[in-house]
This record gives sequence, structure tokens and C-alpha cells, in this order.
Amino acid sequence: MNAFPHDAPSTEPTPGFSTRAIHSGQQPDPVTGAVVPAIYQTSTYKQDGVGGLRNGYEYSRSGNPTRTALGECLAALEGGERAFAFSSGLAAEDAVLRAVLRPGDHLVVPSDVYGGTRRLVEKVLGPWGVEHTSADVRDPEAVRTAIRPGRTKLVWLETPTNPMLSIADIAALAEIAHAAGALLAVDNTFASPYLQQPISLGADLVTHSVTKYCGGHSDVVGGAVITAARSAGDDFADLTERISFAQFAAGAVAGPFDAWLVMRGLKTLAVRMERQCDNAEAVVRFLQDHPAVRTVHYPGLADHPGHELAGRQMRRYGGMVSFQVGAGEDAAVKVCGATQVWTLGESLGGVESLIEHPARMTHAGVRGTELAVPDDLIRLSVGIEDVDDLIDDLAQALSSAMG
Repeated sequence: MNAFPHDAPSTEPTPGFSTRAIHSGQQPDPVTGAVVPAIYQTSTYKQDGVGGLRNGYEYSRSGNPTRTALGECLAALEGGERAFAFSSGLAAEDAVLRAVLRPGDHLVVPSDVYGGTRRLVEKVLGPWGVEHTSADVRDPEAVRTAIRPGRTKLVWLETPTNPMLSIADIAALAEIAHAAGALLAVDNTFASPYLQQPISLGADLVTHSVTKYCGGHSDVVGGAVITAARSAGDDFADLTERISFAQFAAGAVAGPFDAWLVMRGLKTLAVRMERQCDNAEAVVRFLQDHPAVRTVHYPGLADHPGHELAGRQMRRYGGMVSFQVGAGEDAAVKVCGATQVWTLGESLGGVESLIEHPARMTHAGVRGTELAVPDDLIRLSVGIEDVDDLIDDLAQALSSAMG
């Protein structure tokens, strides 16, 4: 029997993405008719007699109606069985790792995995007895080679990766992981549920830092895990229950107001992503023609190594852009400090455009190692401002930095 049979997809018509984003888990209030879900800012619930719970709610660590509504919405958008809202993206990742792995187990991570994920794997799970191997996820054979038969329980994937925007073949890596008796988890933060749904391509778990595109307004910190539906004969048939227990036991839950903010953000995710993709494509065209720019990294470019694959598994190519300047690291740092519309800061996915120098900021922890990113690299998170203003600001910053 296949150890990883997902339930067959429903043949019922599925509403469009924005319809699901606006309505899934968000029915009008039956008492007042309010169209916006309530914020249940409560820690506990009155019981109708000892053990008589109303709709299963007893304490807000185990369940909260606002958090439930967000979970229903995220599951609908990702095509999953169930979704869990966490207090941060790393809390969501930690729940996955602890639910799936035990001391003596092994996992595979991308060679340019997000620094927070690497820290969690190396500094928290490492002393616990879990080993890992870094692999170039662009190459399915490299992932296959990194797997340790009988010990590898999880293959962790980001696509596009941060900050080089490499693309991995989700379907191919799911097949490789499953053949080895492992699960495939995909951090879908960079793409967002609007641009990519990894579960439809064979992934078992999807995670998000909903701080980024899902929330979209740089006003909330949160995370999410979405699990695929599974069949009874599956070796990981209880995966959803494992995630649920890990969250309940550790308590890293999203607060009701944070959950409400993410739901509000999801309602406009499609229109924001369309604008951010439009703006990113215009910025890329500008950078390609600028004499100070050496290389532009963007999956939408025909010469990007992952261009064809991204076109197959993503709706569009995203709002993240990286580029390298010809004058080196100092010039890259100067560009980051010379912008006026672009905000110098970490994070991504908000309505405002951000610029950063990965080698000295988000990826400083791997500087000087084989995992270091280029020191002349600049990463852009393209927002929804007027694109002419974004381009003009980059032009003046590049001119200022290059003397």
C-alpha cells in the first residue's frame, strides 16, 4: 500500500480564490447579521454544566472562534484538510518539526533555507538529537542523495527561496520524499496561497509566516500550518492530530485580534498580489537595463533557471526581487541606505516596499560559510505604491551610491 495516499479531491465546483478568501469561515453573525467575524477576546468560556461545552470551546489555548475562522479560511485557500494559526511563523515550523521528528531522525533542508529555520533546526532540534542535511533543492537528485533511508522523516522546502529566488519542483520532490517514507513540508510564505498551492502538487504540510503576504500590512506577527487530507491506511494518517496536539501542548497560539487581522488581510490578498506582481515586473525591467546592476534574480525572467517550472506551479512570479550591483558590497549597502520611498527593513510582503542587504541583515548568521549569500546582493519586497515612484527612487539611490 502507498504510505502516502491523499484523499481524492472533491468533484464539487470550488468557488474562486477571492470568494473563498472573503467567505470561508466568515459567515455573517447569526444574532446581529454582522458581516465581519467577531473578535472573541476571551480566555475562557461558560460551560453548561460540568463538561458541557458549547461547540467544544473551554479555554482559548485549545480553541477560540476567531482563530477557528482563520483556520477554516486558510485551509480553503490552500486546499488542505485543516489549518492551525500560530503566534509566529517559527512557532508554526516548530510544531511541525516536533510533531513529525523524534531524536535519531533526520531531515533535509534547502541549502539557502531561511535563517530562522536553520537556527531552529541546528540550535533547538540538533541538541535534541535530530540531524539534518542541506541540499540544493533545485536539483531533485541532490535531495534524493541527501535522504538517509529509514531515518529521513521530513523534507523541508522553500520555493521560491530566500533571497536567491530559486525554484524547486514540488511534485518531483514530493515523489522522492514519499518513496523514502518521508513527508514533504513546503514553506509557502514567498509565494502566498494566491500564487501557489503546494498541497495540490503533493505536499503533505504547508507553513506560512502570515506576518508577510497573508496579513499584508506589517501590523501583525503570526504563522500557520495547513495539513493535507489523508487516507486511513496512510502511515501518517494522524498527522493533523499530531499538529493539533503539538499546538495545544506548547500553547503557541495566535491571539484573537491577530487572527482577525490576518483574516482581514486575506480578503484583499488576490488584488494586492496582482499589484505587487505588476510592480515587481516593472522594477525588474528597470533593473535589467541599469548599468550599475550586474545580475537580476527573478523567476519571471526567461533566463532564470527556474522560469519554466515557476510558470507551471505558480500563478504569477511574485513580488520579491533580488539583484546584485557591479560595484560590490559597499555600493550595495549604500543603495540600501539611500532610498526614500523604499523602507530599509527586514520582513516582506506588506503593502509598503522594503529594501535590505541580506549578507549584513537577514542572512548575517551564515556569513563566511559555504551557505553565505553574495555580499553585493540587494533584496526587494515590492509593495503596492505607484510604480513610477518606486523606480525613480531606485534610480536616484543607485546613482547616489555609484558616485
